[in-house]
Amino acid sequence: MNAITLLKTDHGNVDALFKQLEALRGKDEPVEKRRIVDHVIEQLSVHASVEEQLLYPALRERLDDQFPVLEALEEHHAAKLFLSELEKLPATTERFDAKVAVLIESIRHHVEEEESELFDLMREHFKGTELDALGEQMEAAKKTAPTRPHPMTPDQPPLQTLIAMPVAVLDKLITTGRKAVEDVINRGRAA
Repeated sequence: MNAITLLKTDHGNVDALFKQLEALRGKDEPVEKRRIVDHVIEQLSVHASVEEQLLYPALRERLDDQFPVLEALEEHHAAKLFLSELEKLPATTERFDAKVAVLIESIRHHVEEEESELFDLMREHFKGTELDALGEQMEAAKKTAPTRPHPMTPDQPPLQTLIAMPVAVLDKLITTGRKAVEDVINRGRAA
């Protein structure tokens, strides 16, 4: 899959989750909000990791002006801080919906810049076959990318690449444990 197509698909998937959250704003649906936010956290964590590992370094190699990539990295850092806070924040908390709204606004701004500025730079500086190869690499990297936000870990190779896989393994263990606990709690409620 072409890198631009892959990224647009990811953006669309996350925006669909955002629309679900916006429809729940102000409603007393903490379990559903938590479920959707957890899915957003996973999707954005994987997406950011893959961009940081592959896309942004590839762009930096070809660009004279590094500012667009550096700005994108800073936006990722801010998003990971938000995601990290949301991950720990109960959906019943008074400011949960507000924090979600600010995250959505921030991510939509990032996506808008990425789809206009960075995608144009990608089209300008990469051949079609290179975008295809990059897309394939990015798709493969998703399988071993962290699924939780880690705002204090490196966001550029080589350290980002070295840390991503062990962190992803730990993330998967944590997610599996959380789901097991949720299943036990849900079975207890049903009984």
